[in-house]
Amino acid sequence: MLRTEADEPGWEVDPDDEWGVAVVATVGRQLKLRREAVGMRAGEFGKAVGYGEDLVYKIESGKRIPRQEYLDRADEVLGAGGLLAAMKEDVAKVRYPKKVRDLAQMEARAVEIGVYECNSVHGLLQTPEHARALMEAAQPPYSVDDVDRMVAARLARQSVFERDPAPSLHFVLEEAPVRREVGGTMVWRRQLERLLEVGRLNNVTLQVMPTNTDAHPGVDGRIELLKFPDGTALGRSDGAFSGRPTEDPKQLRILELRYGTIRAQALPPRESLAFIEKLLGET
Repeated sequence: MLRTEADEPGWEVDPDDEWGVAVVATVGRQLKLRREAVGMRAGEFGKAVGYGEDLVYKIESGKRIPRQEYLDRADEVLGAGGLLAAMKEDVAKVRYPKKVRDLAQMEARAVEIGVYECNSVHGLLQTPEHARALMEAAQPPYSVDDVDRMVAARLARQSVFERDPAPSLHFVLEEAPVRREVGGTMVWRRQLERLLEVGRLNNVTLQVMPTNTDAHPGVDGRIELLKFPDGTALGRSDGAFSGRPTEDPKQLRILELRYGTIRAQALPPRESLAFIEKLLGET
């Protein structure tokens, strides 16, 4: 059976993603030129790679994002010597939503990242199973391909922990989402183990905000602060400045004041890790 659009939902190009549109159009054009150069019709080529003719035309016209295995198979069938397969890295990035790519790029540049998260374990700290369980709980539900794509994008951002020199990372998590058994007991246990693993890194401070604390500046929603090597910074808060990212020094000072107050009210790092260890021991 040849693959059709019904077999691959969620691989359309986002028309608002200019870079993504350009990448997919370039790849499609190269695929078409290679196919025509060896004298293969679209239907013949489609049978060789396991795709329907209509889907081949849509990929070549830049309307569909090709799977990595499609590029591998096309490279073999067309004798491209690895030139088509070499496009997989850029194509893989297009599969990530633009806002996720932009966020990952900023996190990759930051020398310091500060996060307060109130509703869930922050994405940089999530295990693959935890992330998948959260995304599968969405309503209306995402397609299987969309879930796979979003999980991969979230995990790709976690390369921030592998950077050298390592950035300074600060996390404050509310107690409730830390306690929530997302994905079941075993997935939750692995998530707690991951928090302990990351929280013990030399460049990371992990704090838990106890539920029985007084009101604090984070009740309006999450806060994110990123500082860059050139001295500039970027911040965002659900409860300030319409939730939009800001580089304005006055607004950044407000966010830093709020974040500093939150960190002061949360459990210290050592007590936070002890709290998580206790939860793990109770499961």
